[in-house]
Amino acid sequence: MGSKISKIFNTFSYRERSLFIGSVLILAVSLAFWSAQLFYKKTAEKPVEGGVYNEGVIGQPVTINPLIATSDVDRDLIELLFENLLGLTEGYQTNESQTVWTFNLKPNIQWSDGEPLTTDDVLFTLETVKDSDARSPLFPTWQGVVGERLSERQFRLTLRTPYAFFPDNLKNFKVVPRHIFEKIPAANLRLSNYNLEPIGSGPYKFISYNKRKDGFITQYYLQANEHYAGDSPFIKEFNFKFYSNKEDLIKAFNNREIDGLGGLAYGDLEQLKIGRQIFKISIPSYYGIFLNSALNAALKDRDVRQALNYATDKNKIVGEVFANYATAINGPIFPGIEGYDAEIYKDESFSLEKANKILDDAQWKLGENGVRTKTIDKKPANLEFDLIVPQVEFLVKAADSIKSDWEKIGAKLNPITMRPSEVSNDIIKTRNYQLLIFGTILKTNPDIFSFWHSSERFYPGGNLAMFSNKTIDSLLESLKTDLDQESRTKTVQKIQEIILKEQPAIFLFSPTYFYAAAKDLKGFDAKSLATRSNRFDNVDQWYLKTARVFK
Repeated sequence: MGSKISKIFNTFSYRERSLFIGSVLILAVSLAFWSAQLFYKKTAEKPVEGGVYNEGVIGQPVTINPLIATSDVDRDLIELLFENLLGLTEGYQTNESQTVWTFNLKPNIQWSDGEPLTTDDVLFTLETVKDSDARSPLFPTWQGVVGERLSERQFRLTLRTPYAFFPDNLKNFKVVPRHIFEKIPAANLRLSNYNLEPIGSGPYKFISYNKRKDGFITQYYLQANEHYAGDSPFIKEFNFKFYSNKEDLIKAFNNREIDGLGGLAYGDLEQLKIGRQIFKISIPSYYGIFLNSALNAALKDRDVRQALNYATDKNKIVGEVFANYATAINGPIFPGIEGYDAEIYKDESFSLEKANKILDDAQWKLGENGVRTKTIDKKPANLEFDLIVPQVEFLVKAADSIKSDWEKIGAKLNPITMRPSEVSNDIIKTRNYQLLIFGTILKTNPDIFSFWHSSERFYPGGNLAMFSNKTIDSLLESLKTDLDQESRTKTVQKIQEIILKEQPAIFLFSPTYFYAAAKDLKGFDAKSLATRSNRFDNVDQWYLKTARVFK
């Protein structure tokens, strides 16, 4: 057959041969194109297992243990290495008053070392959290909760009083292995080697880590946990690389030593020189200026507090400091959280005219030095304030902007810049500040008891404004136990109205959280997060490789 075609081909003229060859080529290309179209029509791209992902982080792991972890680095690793209680159970049943919760663990679940994970692990974790010797940051959350073993897989949690947001607590409760920690006294938990070599139940398991001679941990190696109770992650190797500063972190990304990094400010993005994806994420948190009237008599005057609020141009800060990648905040409830009411803040706009009128009407006189004064309790008081500012670039810039605005109403601001560790360890513990600019991380529900109840005024409470108001106390207490959403919404609205009227703090802004990743990462689609560590909530759905499969 081939020889016959060859003989026929040899009888063609040069022109006929050219036409024949061209026709064959066109037919071949057409067939290839048609086949490709048919293949793509009949198939779909699906994620497949494989690949290595390297996450870059500033800082060091210290206690990768859900019972005692306090740092962001530890919490990042915990999200990958430990599953929360709801992820380990098949669901729950609760009684009408929501004080009794019954759970069933998933069948045949195991720790990453292959040991069975049972009800005993859950109850051991609960009792350790409640042990004051453990000094767990979860201690206040779980007091009054009693655990009861019903079987190897079934257990019951009983609350002293209803708590409307208890399911959120369950999401944040991560179980630790009893067989690892039961023989260690609670006071000695921080001494265990398992805090750096954890046995967990999450989508990944610990393999090893590298450490320099000076003790700095440079890298953590994780692999997919074959005993994970959920879907096995597509990315089989997930590593963390640690850096001491942001400059080294960004350099590592540009050198392709890492594939992802978070916590960037808007100004950092232009330093990323390689192709990448930028995810813009909202986190329920805000920065504000907390006013301590106990250390400055002028701050006891509500007119002064309101005038300072009107004289703070939040939108200017959002624009100039964050290039509009931040949200202006006007109250203690984050926009989008249950009960938030934007209508309450409709008149909250920057106005030097309003601020000056309030101070004029309140008899605060402008002195020759440009600072207003007034006699309070037979003593002269000045509108001059010391502001403690953590040494963070955007906070320093924000303080400078506020200082400039306040000068225009006769208020002098003296920013005092300090290292963040000094602010946390010295200033906040002693409440030794007139004004403090600081950040607050909220929950994804409106329970702000720890930030505004009068019982939380002193360390370790989170009431940085030292605010005491009996009505607010009562509302915050009722909010925790109110199981009716409509009623809760009204309570949250009242809380916002009172705090706005009393102005114990000047709410400022909530920066956008930026996460940068290599272009080949897929499956990351977070628009909002409860905390920065929650970027790993759906890490089992992240993938780097794909294949086409028939539909």
